[in-house]
Amino acid sequence: MTTPTTAAESCWDNQLPTRIADIRAVLREEYGEGHRYPWIVAFSGGKDSTLVAHLVFEMLMALPPSRRTRPVHFIANDTLVESPLVVEHMTNGIREISHAAAAFDLPVDTCITRPETDQSFWVNLIGRGYPSPNQSFRWCTDRMKIQPTSRYVKEQISAEGRAILLLGVRRSESIARRASVARHDSNGRLNPHGDMPGCMVFRPIVELSTDDVWEFLSCHAPPWGGSHQKLIKLYRDAGGGECPVVTQKSDVPSCGTRSSRFGCWTCTVVEKDRSLAGFVDSGFDEFGPLLSFRDWLVSIRNEPHRRQARRRNGKITMARDGGLIPGPYTLQTRAEILQRLESVQAETGKDLISEEETEIIRQIWADDIIRQSRPQSVGIHQINGGK
Repeated sequence: MTTPTTAAESCWDNQLPTRIADIRAVLREEYGEGHRYPWIVAFSGGKDSTLVAHLVFEMLMALPPSRRTRPVHFIANDTLVESPLVVEHMTNGIREISHAAAAFDLPVDTCITRPETDQSFWVNLIGRGYPSPNQSFRWCTDRMKIQPTSRYVKEQISAEGRAILLLGVRRSESIARRASVARHDSNGRLNPHGDMPGCMVFRPIVELSTDDVWEFLSCHAPPWGGSHQKLIKLYRDAGGGECPVVTQKSDVPSCGTRSSRFGCWTCTVVEKDRSLAGFVDSGFDEFGPLLSFRDWLVSIRNEPHRRQARRRNGKITMARDGGLIPGPYTLQTRAEILQRLESVQAETGKDLISEEETEIIRQIWADDIIRQSRPQSVGIHQINGGK
């Protein structure tokens, strides 16, 4: 990852103003189209989405009130297990955007999407016993990121007939991102969303480099007030990059890659959470228990005695080589995870699991006990790989 710069270290690239001016012109031109399709700006609180939000908000402020004819929605996603510093930064950013938009009388709405409580990380992991996510069984992204955000976007499509989703996606972000952009690029400014009919995707900063992004943010204060220095410090403390807002399954690999990213503190898809460790190394000792708990979740995932033989549907699943693919965690292991989580919550003083989630978990346990007490028919399902 390129190290974030400060204003004193940057503002040297004479070509960046031209590139930014071109992006501003494209934003104004697209916003001025003769229809009322709303813009939806995906805001994760990271550098790329912050730059897009900055330029869009700035454009709205520069327009006369008579030309602010289309609503703009700034949406963020809270998986309910975000890294505490990251979710605080994201929430504060959305709040500042909302307050400034109201003060300037801009046609702006803000929203933070969250998973349904019944589909939260803890309800699925501790309640239903889903093993902690890994590369081959990444059940978390769809339930916690894609579904909540897609639901909001679809509501806007239903109301207006179409919506335009603005993403802070850049070709140079990674090899996987470059391939993703190419796959969805129809050589136009707007590209159809892969999973949501009526949604068009707009990537205004797609050609910028990482250095471009940091240079701009270092040299310009956000139009909603304050400074981008907190964002720069967040990256420096974590040594990582953000998990972006995800709205389609083809973008899932960008969430929970092996690179150093910050996002869910519970993420077990990465082999080692370098960003959370970076916060601890930067002096945030209160995150040490969270890191230890996350590492413990990784360590117990494939211990045979912690997994049931049958899936939740009562079937036994065999791999092609004849090996048994284990099912969910046992009730004993789920109870142990909950007990350890509540201990970490008490130790850190942070709200890690809600009372509503705990109630749903215990109801699922009760239902599982009743179901497991009934005679079960033998059913065997064979698949290629394991989970």
